[in-house]
Amino acid sequence: MKDKEPYHIKSISEFHSLRKLPGPAHPLVSVLRFEDMRELSGDHPQSWVLDFYAIALKRNFDAKLKYGQQAYDFDEGIMTFMAPGQKIGIEAGPDQVLEHSGWLLIFHPDFLWHTSLAKTIKQHEFFDYSVKEALFLSEQEEQILTDILQNIRREYHARIDSFTQNIIIGQLEVLLNYSDRFYQRQFITRKASSHDILIRLENLLTERFENNELAKKGLPSVSEIAGALHVSPNYLSGLLKTLTGKSTQHHLHDVIVHKAKEKLSGTNKSVSEIAYELGFDYPQSFSKLFKANTNLSPIEFRQSFN
Repeated sequence: MKDKEPYHIKSISEFHSLRKLPGPAHPLVSVLRFEDMRELSGDHPQSWVLDFYAIALKRNFDAKLKYGQQAYDFDEGIMTFMAPGQKIGIEAGPDQVLEHSGWLLIFHPDFLWHTSLAKTIKQHEFFDYSVKEALFLSEQEEQILTDILQNIRREYHARIDSFTQNIIIGQLEVLLNYSDRFYQRQFITRKASSHDILIRLENLLTERFENNELAKKGLPSVSEIAGALHVSPNYLSGLLKTLTGKSTQHHLHDVIVHKAKEKLSGTNKSVSEIAYELGFDYPQSFSKLFKANTNLSPIEFRQSFN
């Protein structure tokens, strides 16, 4: 069937039904094995919008997954984090039957009511990442997360009582904290990919400055820079903080100040002219940024060369 509109799945029970699984043991949380789900074929809806969180640990997935507007090829075991309301799609051949292994944790936002995780889950930035930024796991890391998923599954299958929610929330918090740790590790160990983004960032900023685009369009926002690099703002800032110790905004300010120093020391242009060339609407804003980064006003910096 041709998938024109994404298939909207509102509940955990509806997801179970769609994948031909028995009803969930808990209405708001479920841990599933991909091996137990109905195989996806060409007549199956190929894109969805979920009203709940989904954390997937997949292996042997011979297709392309799209999350929002980004795509990722699963050529090894990786983990993805999907927030409610995001479009998820699968690109596969018309006669291709998808078989893969691993685990899927789904939980409804209602499950987080009156818990600490309801407030802190948004601090875990990987829910904003595109699938292209999925978490790659070592065997040891994968086993740690798999054990937590199985603990959650055992808990709601054993019995549901007044302790169930708090115990599962505790396991979820441990899972997300480990994921935070592994993402930080990934920024370091996957240096080729990380350095490629840094190179593209430098090329992007250089092009903006050399083509006089700043004077025409103004200073680029962090979201605009991240979009041009095809990553999320949170991912880019996390990467830069790990590799350089600076946020995207701080990195941008460093580049602006460096260019400003070149213009102040190598030209006779006024401070106002330089400010406008660097994308500032008001010279006062430029002077304030420059002094905050150098402890000198633009005029004081220029005088130091005389």
